[in-house]
Formats: sequence, C-alpha cells, structure tokens
Amino acid sequence: MELDQVKTSLSELVDTKAVLTCRPVLWLSVLVTWEIVLRDKPPCFRAYRRDTNQTIGGNCTDKRITWASRPDENPALQIDPVAITHDGNYTCQMATSDGNFHHEYHLQVLVPPEVTLVQTEKGTAVCKAAVGKPAAQIFWTPEGDCATEQEPYWGNGTVTVQSTCRWEDRHVLNVSCSVSHLTGNKSLSIELNKGVRTLGFPGSDLLIILCVKSSLLLVILVFVGFIHFQRTNDCRSRK
Repeated sequence: MELDQVKTSLSELVDTKAVLTCRPVLWLSVLVTWEIVLRDKPPCFRAYRRDTNQTIGGNCTDKRITWASRPDENPALQIDPVAITHDGNYTCQMATSDGNFHHEYHLQVLVPPEVTLVQTEKGTAVCKAAVGKPAAQIFWTPEGDCATEQEPYWGNGTVTVQSTCRWEDRHVLNVSCSVSHLTGNKSLSIELNKGVRTLGFPGSDLLIILCVKSSLLLVILVFVGFIHFQRTNDCRSRK
C-alpha cells in the first residue's frame, strides 16, 4: 500500500478565515481524518467515514475549527476566525483500499504590529512595533546611533520591538522609521525639535548681553559724572 505525503507551510492573518484543503473523496471505502496539534494543547481530531456517512468530532472543542462544507463532497477544514492560538500542525490523513494520503500543513498566524514614532525629552527618537507576530524589523533614515530591543508579550507568540536612535552633532531635522513585517510595511516620519534651553546661554548670546550691559553702565557713569561736574561748577560760581 503506497503512502503519498505532502507538506505545506501556510501563513494566515489573524481574524481572517483559513481553509485547509485535502483530496476529494472519490472512493466508497474511505476514512478521512484531520489530526490537529496546537501549541500548548493536547492533539485532537475530526474524522469522516464515507461507507457509513458518519462524522466523528473526536476531542476537538474549538468551535472555530469545522468542516468547510459537507465532508462527503469536500473534506477541507475551515478555521473561522483565525486566532493566535491556532498556530500548529494540521494533517489530513485519507485511508483507502488503494493507498493512503497525508497532507500536512504548518500554520503560522500573523499579527500586524502597531507602529508608533515619538521623540523623548532627551532628544532621542523612539520607534516601536508593538505586539506583532512574528517580530518586525525597524530601519532608520538617516541612520543614527541606534539601539534595538525585543520583548515577548505575555507568552502568546507576539513580540514588541523598540528602536531608540540619536543623531548627535549632525544637525538632523527630520527622521523616519520604516517597519518591515510579513503583514506589510509601514513608514512614519517626525520632525526633531531644537530642544528647550534650560541653563546658560550660547556664547554669542552671552557676548551680546555683556556688551549691552557694559554700554548701559558706561552711559550711567557718564550721566552721573556730568551731574557731579555741573554741581561742582554751581558751587564755585556761588562762592
């Protein structure tokens, strides 16, 4: 008895519908079984016997995983809607008098990350791709002095990626971060401000202030000297 095996890697977006196909049931004496192995859950199965026209639910309790239609016409499996917990292996096993057929699917559920770009009080730019699956990649334009870190989110397979960048002494006014992900790419831009002056003044401003103060002091001294000279002359005239 021959065994025909097929393996397929499949990626599906979360909250969509996925249909896993199998060979049509062409023989009277046939048993179709879907074996489902999900992460952190015991295996379960759904089966159909063509000779008795009987469906068996096995120990599968997830109501989102069902037959796509009548199994005697099409033994495809349907997941609607797809959730993060549906990551795993799905194998269609068809047994007939002429041979066996296995079609194994490795299903990866994709979750698009939420992308944000902000500037901190320290003048750095922070680009974050939050709660995506798999982890996203972050690129900067222009390139700077950057540090990137990843943080798993609650053990459900999603990952938050954060990149912090600075551009010291380069007079960069506008920056953009590009996020690359299997669900699509996204780019955000931000205009870097000049910061807030808190202590001290730039050299040129300080020089101007000193010149103004010196000029005012000189004017005051001249004015006081003039008044003193006038009073001295008045006193001599009276004598």
